[in-house]
Amino acid sequence: MSFSLSNIRREEIKRIVVASFEEYNVTCVPINGFEMATKMGVKVIPYSAYNERTQKLLHKKSEDGFSVELVDGTWFIFYNDAMGYGRINHTIMHELGHIILDHTEESDLAEAEARFFAKYALAPPPLIHKYRLQNPSQIAELFEISMQAATYAYEYYQKWYRHSRNNYTEYERRLLHLFENAG
Repeated sequence: MSFSLSNIRREEIKRIVVASFEEYNVTCVPINGFEMATKMGVKVIPYSAYNERTQKLLHKKSEDGFSVELVDGTWFIFYNDAMGYGRINHTIMHELGHIILDHTEESDLAEAEARFFAKYALAPPPLIHKYRLQNPSQIAELFEISMQAATYAYEYYQKWYRHSRNNYTEYERRLLHLFENAG
């Protein structure tokens, strides 16, 4: 089931992404979920770190990955390392979205928010514009995301550009400032 976020919530999540980049000093492309997780103190563990029986259980929980918080507040992200880097990085960022957005239970809303968080965090439209990327292939190459994710990012960028016309929001100006010396 597809859950649609309101424009207000999408704007809130974009602000949260930028604030997270500021807090964890994310300032260069490609945006790396592993680096951000490390800066946040989140432990990232590949499925292959476990024996075959445990790996089957992990795959049963999720083919891509999932996050777990221990009683002491320590977060872990477990991920399927048999996938390509772009998909793995997206999975890590998706799970960081759950953590940063403080999701406490699984729901269609939580999944929609984490998907949007990852999409915006890995290829923000203002950065696509800054680097003058003209197609999904260029986006996939610079941001090191899958072609499927790059195609979605390009479609989202086009929609964003039609509406923004270089009238950046306050958080978009902060984002551009963070990345002004990158790439």
